[in-house]
Amino acid sequence: MGSLPHIVEDCMGVLQVFSDGTVHRRHAVDIDFPFRPVVDDASVAFKDVVYDKKLGLSLRLYKPKPSNSVSKPPVVVYFHGGGFCVGSRLWPNCHNCCLRLASGLKAVVVSPDYRLAPEHKLPAAVDDAARALEWLAGDDCLGDAWLGHEGLDLDRVFVLGDSSGGNMAHHLAVRLGSAGSVNAATSTPVRVRVPVRGFVLLAPFFGGVVRTKSEEGPSEALLNLEILDR
Repeated sequence: MGSLPHIVEDCMGVLQVFSDGTVHRRHAVDIDFPFRPVVDDASVAFKDVVYDKKLGLSLRLYKPKPSNSVSKPPVVVYFHGGGFCVGSRLWPNCHNCCLRLASGLKAVVVSPDYRLAPEHKLPAAVDDAARALEWLAGDDCLGDAWLGHEGLDLDRVFVLGDSSGGNMAHHLAVRLGSAGSVNAATSTPVRVRVPVRGFVLLAPFFGGVVRTKSEEGPSEALLNLEILDR
């Protein structure tokens, strides 16, 4: 009789990889992170939508409550952080950020989940980022009555990413190239073209064989180089 699976990788108890290849992630409510309480002043409505049925991937849509404006709202696509291994649109920090973006910018915010490592190695997350943009111009989105009859201003789409999400935004920009829109000349063919007017990278996470300038400095207590190198 073989031995029971044992932990071979442990990232602060948040993510554990076992000897048989299984992975255990703790839910946000069980993690000792300094999450701020959700601040919802009811100025923004939100709902969850499946954007890739085959992979079972969902996103959260945010829209400001009705105003006197007759113009179509711009779109902000937000990719959460988490070292490519943890995180979700449901985490309080992500939810709070999107509520503030939608309220402050008077924009529709799209917050997709994406496949996580180590089960799904890169560039799976970037492939999913492209799929989320593809969904924006598809019938499921454009025909969604919840978004309102005025629809979305797909000529004003901006991509924003935090930490590893910032890395994803960068690589998505590289895929789009000078054309500024998703096209079929990528590792994952995309059927539609969605113009992206700008990319915002919030403390983007980058790493490689050669140390970056920030990696050369004092190591952080929470996310030290040993953990990040894994």
